[in-house]
Amino acid sequence: MKIALIPNLTRDNALDVSINICNELDKLGIEYLIDKCYSEEFSRTNAVFIEGDIIKECDIVVSVGGDGTILSTAKKAVEHSKPILGVNAGRVAFMAGLEPTELHHLKCLIDGEYKIDKRMMLEVSGDNFEGSIICINDAFVGRARHINMAELEVRCNGMLVNKYYADGVILSTPTGSTAYSLSAGGPVIDPEIESLLLTPVCTHSLFSRALIFKKDSEIEIFNRNRNSEEVFLSCDGNESIVIPVNSKVSIKRAKKSAEFIRIKNDTFVDILNTKLSQRRA
Repeated sequence: MKIALIPNLTRDNALDVSINICNELDKLGIEYLIDKCYSEEFSRTNAVFIEGDIIKECDIVVSVGGDGTILSTAKKAVEHSKPILGVNAGRVAFMAGLEPTELHHLKCLIDGEYKIDKRMMLEVSGDNFEGSIICINDAFVGRARHINMAELEVRCNGMLVNKYYADGVILSTPTGSTAYSLSAGGPVIDPEIESLLLTPVCTHSLFSRALIFKKDSEIEIFNRNRNSEEVFLSCDGNESIVIPVNSKVSIKRAKKSAEFIRIKNDTFVDILNTKLSQRRA
């Protein structure tokens, strides 16, 4: 077994957590790969340093950081059909399978005592950009640089759903229902219930509510601003793409799924309660 260890060393405690992972893997006799750019930080470990795409060379990916790090790494792992285990070195990290105090569970990787949770992803395309973008959490379409609210028209499989005068709308997976959508007042969806969640953000209406669509739906979001202002598309919180007036963004379920390793037997409700209680603290 080979493990690709991918840390986000911009996190305050990520290096310490990563070193502890290395020590645990050394005890277990598991070979692990780390990008050569980190050779100085991990010089006292038994890591194999590789240049280039280390995910391609491994069997399992271990990502150390917060949700953003784990999501970014997971999308790269999907390209090579490799499962990922997230280790929390951030604050809440809904996507983390282990906390820093639980590294003894890494033994389960050798024993095969783990499950693979498949998480649906979104495929996002647009009139004004080539190709498509893959999201694990969500795609946001709305205002960014200007102060006026966005006028957006939403269609599902070609049929009008609603016209929103709002800061924007979020289209999320069940995995993403605990991210930006939750902050915007959307419901939490069990990841095993594959669906698309539409959550309006700060809509100028008394009756706009989040809507859940079946997994094979295709959602189209049109920029209908009458003042010729652009809106912006951001996928999983990454850099925004301009969406001109009367252009559309199309969002549907991606063909591939992300594979997350689950070692502990915590249920989705257990994880939800634990992580949200941390936020209250």
